[in-house]
Amino acid sequence: MKIKDTVHFQWYKTLFVAALLALCLFGSIRYTQADFGQLAGNISQVSVFLRKLANPDFGYLGRLIDPMIKTLKMSALGTVLGVLLAIPFAFLATTVVTDNPVVTHIFRFFLNIIRTIPNLLLAALLVAVIGIGEATGVITIAIFTFGVTSQLIFETIETIDMSPLESAMAVGANKLKIAVWAVWPQIAASVLSYAFYAFELNVRASTVLGYVGAGGIGVKLNEALGLFRYERVFMIILFIFAVVVIVDAVSEAIRRRLR
Repeated sequence: MKIKDTVHFQWYKTLFVAALLALCLFGSIRYTQADFGQLAGNISQVSVFLRKLANPDFGYLGRLIDPMIKTLKMSALGTVLGVLLAIPFAFLATTVVTDNPVVTHIFRFFLNIIRTIPNLLLAALLVAVIGIGEATGVITIAIFTFGVTSQLIFETIETIDMSPLESAMAVGANKLKIAVWAVWPQIAASVLSYAFYAFELNVRASTVLGYVGAGGIGVKLNEALGLFRYERVFMIILFIFAVVVIVDAVSEAIRRRLR
């Protein structure tokens, strides 16, 4: 028997999927009233914009160091607060610890709500309530970190070895002692790895959060864009890129050692 005799290429299914995707694309274009002709007509503006960005103001670098340090401080503090808050909630969001499906579902529902709030929306709301500054950025990052790491932690808890828990229950340990002495030692390295991962995300996010008034280098970016100082904009982008690359490399090296 030849190979071609064992392969059943159902071309009509592929054609149906392609036609469905094309129909969805056409419907989206009609519904959003996208004008690709106008886009093509303004393509020359791209080269104009890129020419303005092509001359970074390296003399502006000295004025970016302090805002970047504030951005890193915001990210670090927000990450620590978010992880510390996420740990007890994650324990309560798993039946491995609570042994109560009702409690678990209540906490998971709460965590799902927290994760649905976009960073920029949360930052804008907190700016309106608290005001412009680094404190708003720290709180925003802490809430974002709380939502992300809490899910990662409770999913890790559900995959642990149950033998230490059974041994602890056999000698009469309560829920708190089981969580501290039987669960936590198994997930401690993972939690620390998640914290560094969240810090990576937060360094990137904090630069954008500052754009809506949450402090840090994003404020400088907003200021440069508002004044059409594109040479400064490009310098800020280059500086952010360099810092993010360094943070990612250091974080990845630490997480590899924790595995």
